[in-house]
Amino acid sequence: MKAIVTTAPRPVDDAQALVEREIDTPAPGPRDLRVRVEAISVNPVDTKLRRAPLPEGAGYRVLGYDAAGVVDALGAEVEGFAVGDRVYYAGDVTRPGSNAEFQLVDARIAAKAPASLDAAQAAALPLTAITAWELLFDRMPFSVDGGGTGKSLLVIGGAGGVGSIAIQLGKLAGFTVIATASRDETQAWCRTLGADHVVDHREPLAPQLTAVGFEQIDVALNLADTDHYWQALGELLAPQGHVGLVVEPAGALKIGDPYKAKCIGIHWEFMFARPRFGTADIAEQGRILARVAELVDAGRLRGTLTETLSPISAATLLDAHRRVESGRTIGKIALSGW
Repeated sequence: MKAIVTTAPRPVDDAQALVEREIDTPAPGPRDLRVRVEAISVNPVDTKLRRAPLPEGAGYRVLGYDAAGVVDALGAEVEGFAVGDRVYYAGDVTRPGSNAEFQLVDARIAAKAPASLDAAQAAALPLTAITAWELLFDRMPFSVDGGGTGKSLLVIGGAGGVGSIAIQLGKLAGFTVIATASRDETQAWCRTLGADHVVDHREPLAPQLTAVGFEQIDVALNLADTDHYWQALGELLAPQGHVGLVVEPAGALKIGDPYKAKCIGIHWEFMFARPRFGTADIAEQGRILARVAELVDAGRLRGTLTETLSPISAATLLDAHRRVESGRTIGKIALSGW
């Protein structure tokens, strides 16, 4: 089968950073789906791993942690799926990724794709939807069914992939959502997703929040720069509030006052944790994706795809990496068709 691989840590401006290669089509293990990949999406984790050393003893790595496709073969222990099913998933960072014509994925972390979306639209959802859902409704003590009623939610980086889903899930849960975005087009995007207010993260947050009626915030998702906003969020968050983090800090964080004084909950989210460590609740990711599909098909959650590149090739994938690394993308970029 055809795959697009990285063979060494390389910057995005290196033409050999991603190359096409013929590799063996894998055979499914007992719990695996083998999926004929129809579309993929690109996330910051792809660009990070492209720049990272290969696993010890490996000659190449297949990246890609968002996909939609059709089930081609099943493992002996798989339940709930059949050959021919349209599925979508984010996968497992410890296994070969979706930048290949066929991929193995543990059936417990996959779900049937939303019927109302095409392959590219579906491929743009899994990683960001799981990340936002786990952070708000698994790591934090809230429910999608009204758990945020009467509370405020600040989403730093609202126009990015995770932010675009977090705004919508926050609204579904009943939060008043304040998103941050710095450009006219990103601010408009956040509003179309349902943000009640939009402020500029390049300017001090406190006076902007005061101007729209918030002296303090109940919940904050810092999806952009953990270090930069740490002190400001500690001051802005209400007593017994919550902060959610997804970006590794560059330096040490002071987790004492004001966080200690206010008993602020600090919550980390890494959506690969369940599959990576084989947690007892690994199947929760499949259930999350199934619920997301229901919400999408019911018109209560919208996709976040803003651009589709075609075909899936080393050149188009490298172009997508370049755009993601620019930090100026809105929503998600997908690639469709081999």
